[in-house]
Amino acid sequence: SGSSDPYCVVKVDNEVVARTATVWKSLNPFWGEEITLLLPRGFHSLTIYVLDEDTIGQDDVIGKVSLSHQQILAEPRGTDRWLSLAPVNPDQEVQGEIHLELRVLERGHPRVLRCHLIEARDLAPRDPSGTSDPFGRVSCCGHTLETAVIKKTRFPRWDEVLEFELPEGELGEAVLSVEVWDWDIVGKNDFLGRVEFLLDTLCPGPTRGWFPLLPFPSTTEDHGGQLGALRLALRLLEDTVLPPHHYQPLVQLLTEPVLCPAQSPEGMALAVLEEVTSGESRQDVATALVKIFSEQGLAVPLLDYLTTREVARTIDPNTLFRSNSLASKSMEQFMKVVGLPYLHEVLKPVVNRIFEEKKYVELDPSKMELSRGRRISFKGSLLEAQVQETSLELLKGYLGDIVDAIVGSVHKCPLPMRVAFKQLRRRVEERFPSAQHEEVRYFSISGFLFLRFFAPAVLTPKLFGLREQHAEPCTGRTLLLLAK
Repeated sequence: SGSSDPYCVVKVDNEVVARTATVWKSLNPFWGEEITLLLPRGFHSLTIYVLDEDTIGQDDVIGKVSLSHQQILAEPRGTDRWLSLAPVNPDQEVQGEIHLELRVLERGHPRVLRCHLIEARDLAPRDPSGTSDPFGRVSCCGHTLETAVIKKTRFPRWDEVLEFELPEGELGEAVLSVEVWDWDIVGKNDFLGRVEFLLDTLCPGPTRGWFPLLPFPSTTEDHGGQLGALRLALRLLEDTVLPPHHYQPLVQLLTEPVLCPAQSPEGMALAVLEEVTSGESRQDVATALVKIFSEQGLAVPLLDYLTTREVARTIDPNTLFRSNSLASKSMEQFMKVVGLPYLHEVLKPVVNRIFEEKKYVELDPSKMELSRGRRISFKGSLLEAQVQETSLELLKGYLGDIVDAIVGSVHKCPLPMRVAFKQLRRRVEERFPSAQHEEVRYFSISGFLFLRFFAPAVLTPKLFGLREQHAEPCTGRTLLLLAK
């Protein structure tokens, strides 16, 4: 058809940890999915494969982006950029783990590095029989030793000890490399994976365990974007989490102005935090604050504190809550935490019907595909006016059902949301009491409830858990027009 049905698979050290939804019939897919992974500190690489889903046979691999731990660490503030897809050679993809015991014997001169290759598991099959003939190759300080070959297995057990004499003096950047290869009687041996250790890290005690096999480092060769590119926003956070009692002084410091509003001067912690939070970190700060205050049962007072401060700073009521301030981001996060089940109950029936009916809807004449009209008359394709009229009726029908569902759900709206909005309305009325600003009290609430809650969920139901898959282009256009 000239298009693909792309999705992404995320691997950490060759273990699949996540998968996106499929975007149907597109060469320019948008996923917009945010995946949070809890990773071991010693992970080696992150690889994202882009595949084309096929209903018959195996899915086709389009390409991959691979980043080492060092590459990710090199950008502590994160990255958001386009990365060219590299081709995937199935014969060079590795998997499995190797069981090693490494020890530097300090007694005597010269020192000796003892490398015990015990076994490996779940190696990649390289032979037509679905197995391999694996052997180990160990290199250190210019010398290389090999184990015996174990025939026809993906779970070899060597139980061999290989020893190297180490040069005198500091080891510096010396590296121990352990590689696993598939022996072939004809032609070149096939690579099965490798693991490396800095010799400095092996002293003084023994190092023993299972280690994931990794591919050779990616070359910097650019394939000219022939396979396309993947836009990736990526950030690695390394946190040290302490027992809860260590955080109690911080919690008290943050909650003090909310618990005692009459005694809270400008210089208190929450006010200072609001002033110094930059745009790029505002979402993270808002998420953390809503979690902390929710745990203390103070989420609604927090929102009242932040929105009151923002209302007091606003001169033109038409600009109220239009920016992505800490108050706006906190209210948005609060609605997601408290109101997601409510959102599902209100929107899911209508959204499911839109997905199932797959109606063609278009109001813009420049984007119309008249041949896609479902009803073809004896005189040929439908006219623009007919498509517009049909589309308008469908949109009004869907939109009417959505509005009716929202208006009829007042008693289902979570109590904390209703209290938060009631307080917000009172603060706006106090700040803009004149008759000419009467509607501002309603706009301030609808700006959150519709523009930041219902409309985004209609636009991308997948991101709010309303659907397991993204919409096909036709349905996606209907959702976009409804959200607008």
